[in-house]
Amino acid sequence: MREDPLPDLRGRHREREALDRLLEGVRTGRSEVLVLRGEAGIGKTALLNQLCDRASGCRLARAAGVESEMELAFAGLHLLCAPFLDHLPALPDTQADALRIAFGLRGGGAPDRFLVGLAVLTLLSKVAEERPLVCVIDDAQWLDRASAQTLAFVARRLVAESVAMVFAVREPGDDKTLAALPELTVHGLEPDDARALLEWAQPGPLDEQVRDRLVAETRGNPLALLELPRGLPVEELAGGFGPFRWPEVSAGIEESFRRRVEALPAPAQALLLVAAAEPLGDPLLLWRAADRLGIGPAAADPAYTDGLMTIGERVVFRHPLVRTVVYRSAQAQDRRAAHLALAEATDRDTDPARRAWHLAAAAEGPDEEVAAELERSAGQAQARGGLAAAASFLQRAVALTADPVRRAERALTAAGASVQAGVFNVALGLLATAEAGPLGDLQRARANLLRAQARYWQTRGSEGPLLLLQAARTLEPLDPGLARKTYLDAWSAALFAGAMTRGTSMAEISGQALACPRPEGPPEAADLLLDGLALAVTGGRDAAASLLRQAADSFGGDSAATIQEVVRSTAAAVMVWDYEAWAGPLTRQIRIARESGALSVLPVALDVLAQALCVGGDLRGAALLIAEAGAVTQATGSRIASYARLMLAGARGREAEARTLINVTISEAKAAGQGCAVQYARSATAMLCNGLGRYEEALVAAQQATDDTPELFVSDWARIELVEAATRAGRPEAARAALDRLRQGTAAAGTDWALGVETRLRALLSDGADADRLYREAIERLSPTRVRPELARAHLLYGEWLRRAGHRVAARDQLRQALELFGEMRMDAFAERARRELAAAGERVRRRRVDAFDELTAQEAEIAQLAVAGRSNPEIGAQLFLSPRTVEWHLRKVFMKLGVTSRRELAGALNATGRTAESA
Repeated sequence: MREDPLPDLRGRHREREALDRLLEGVRTGRSEVLVLRGEAGIGKTALLNQLCDRASGCRLARAAGVESEMELAFAGLHLLCAPFLDHLPALPDTQADALRIAFGLRGGGAPDRFLVGLAVLTLLSKVAEERPLVCVIDDAQWLDRASAQTLAFVARRLVAESVAMVFAVREPGDDKTLAALPELTVHGLEPDDARALLEWAQPGPLDEQVRDRLVAETRGNPLALLELPRGLPVEELAGGFGPFRWPEVSAGIEESFRRRVEALPAPAQALLLVAAAEPLGDPLLLWRAADRLGIGPAAADPAYTDGLMTIGERVVFRHPLVRTVVYRSAQAQDRRAAHLALAEATDRDTDPARRAWHLAAAAEGPDEEVAAELERSAGQAQARGGLAAAASFLQRAVALTADPVRRAERALTAAGASVQAGVFNVALGLLATAEAGPLGDLQRARANLLRAQARYWQTRGSEGPLLLLQAARTLEPLDPGLARKTYLDAWSAALFAGAMTRGTSMAEISGQALACPRPEGPPEAADLLLDGLALAVTGGRDAAASLLRQAADSFGGDSAATIQEVVRSTAAAVMVWDYEAWAGPLTRQIRIARESGALSVLPVALDVLAQALCVGGDLRGAALLIAEAGAVTQATGSRIASYARLMLAGARGREAEARTLINVTISEAKAAGQGCAVQYARSATAMLCNGLGRYEEALVAAQQATDDTPELFVSDWARIELVEAATRAGRPEAARAALDRLRQGTAAAGTDWALGVETRLRALLSDGADADRLYREAIERLSPTRVRPELARAHLLYGEWLRRAGHRVAARDQLRQALELFGEMRMDAFAERARRELAAAGERVRRRRVDAFDELTAQEAEIAQLAVAGRSNPEIGAQLFLSPRTVEWHLRKVFMKLGVTSRRELAGALNATGRTAESA
């Protein structure tokens, strides 16, 4: 076997061209991402090595996933970023602190995972300001979960930073973390190239038939072509004699490496094993551990000679498969000895989590001391990697616990961490372990709750309300406070499932919740909220209005309330038609979350606030919030239904765009058992069709949105559309019935928003002087409110009524005001309806001119509006999960399209078209 390198990667023209284009792009200021996929030995690592060799003028950063380190949070990311940590002072403080905590460089609470991702994006962007940066990540399928998710986040946000990120992933695999990134599948070599590789690598005679069979059966796998002939006797290679059998390609490569390892002296094998168990590639740590096993420096020589491993600044295996083979083929007692030596060589003060992990791997059986250390280290693991890392440590502690009582307790704790981390299948397994032990009644009730939460959050489907209701019932005699929180969860789940709730109903949940005793003392905000929401279902809005108002006020004035609690409290605010109580607290909480870096909680909060902005007519502001929420979900690959997008589509009235969104939402929501999304989609359809003047269709959609659904706020919004559609469609009986049901809520609320809408709808069903008076009253009530679409619709309906009554001059005045408001808000369908009415009233109206702003992409428009709002490039980047350089790149494109050269001119251009959004 020849030791000199093959002078060229023969047969890899397609792959090399792709990598050369990637380097060309990054050198010209673009960012590039590529995922190389292929089976073991197919040449991914060789391609990465050549990429690094050809990256002249670029800075390089390399990391690799290690199977034995998959549970240590941010291990791979730390390895990649370690050379750049001197740039941390240039990052915003919250981002720099997030990375320091994640890498164990300082203590602190667990950083938000999106903040860590944003920090890495900013860090790499800063490094690339000096010269282009090429990041290479081999064996990405073995990255720890936190590192993989963070790097995928960064890869999805790279645009114009001069950063390249190239991953190599072994196939087959079912991990979807890197899904949707640009990828290139690396296949086996073509037969001619495979033969050339064999002839180069095999110094002795090679029978032609043997050669062709090797090429065929290895399917052109380069490493197989290099390694498999090592195991064949000379007579088989030279003359084709003998049975000529070998295992499947991947297994055959591993078998070849295993034979090479087993041929080494025992000290060399032991040193290789310690190196395989130590994923950092730290030579000092390796030699400290080796010394504890009595292994001297000479043990490395045979591994060097055989080309399996080198030790320089880092410990490097010839191929990632060598590490895998060394570790997997070792005897269990030898692996334990290696991990014990590494644990003893690891500083317990600077890296207690890694030390505890090695101790756990060294344990032969149950070991209370090690289990306790894992339990203690779970806190540090959580601080670095979040709940998923803590759950892994706690799960390992369970496995090492012999005492049945303590084992059950630890399993219950680990299950709770797993549920919070979103590792639901693991949580269910831990719950089975816990319940097999001697749990008390309260512990078993909590296990039931965790199981209900795990199953519900797995699907967010229609069975969740029943599971949570059953858990609440079990908890009620044991922990009434926790039971009430669980009833509130069940109520929220029933709201989410809507008419598709199975096995129970919102009425049943509400009745059970009201029967659960309150804790002694003054009621907390959560108690007021639960009782108010439940009473609204069982006793009506009038009975619940006071409690709902108190709950909304309590959360609005509670500085200690979490953003999740405030989001939930908005249901109370909307049910009493209090716009300020809906939007105000949420706006404050979102600002706090942005400033503190608590980014993972933002998507739902942003969506709920965007709904408020839609109701308030700030459609541009709503679009910004929806896009910001989408940036989080896109960056993580997750999917969260956006109710605000549906409301925005209905309000804008752009039919093709709205229809597509509505149809997709209804289809997906029905399949998932998410009835509330279907209800939002039907309500949006009704509003869309009312704007388009298709009243029969609007009536059908509004009826679908109100039939067999809880009497809550979405039903209120749909009934507004129903009354207007039924009246225009000549169905006054249906309109009156809907108005009667709507008035139960509006009368109890008593706000100008509620009473203004009610009065406008009453006017629709009135004639003569009564209609005139009611329209004027509706406009008077709605004028001081922030719900501008309702005011614009009052002007529109009044103008339509005046025109039909023959008062053309007065009608034109009302219709002009409606058109102006709809135009400012970009409610296109309603604006066109007002324009048609104005034309019918004898006034010639020009259509809105398409301006240059309409040529901007959604992201460009978003960045432009944030820039005009006074945000700096780093602030915009932090909000939209972009690097400052990408923000600058987008702004340059905006300036070119709008013909401006400064932010001042940009503000003037946006103000001239009414494009500046309200600040959120």
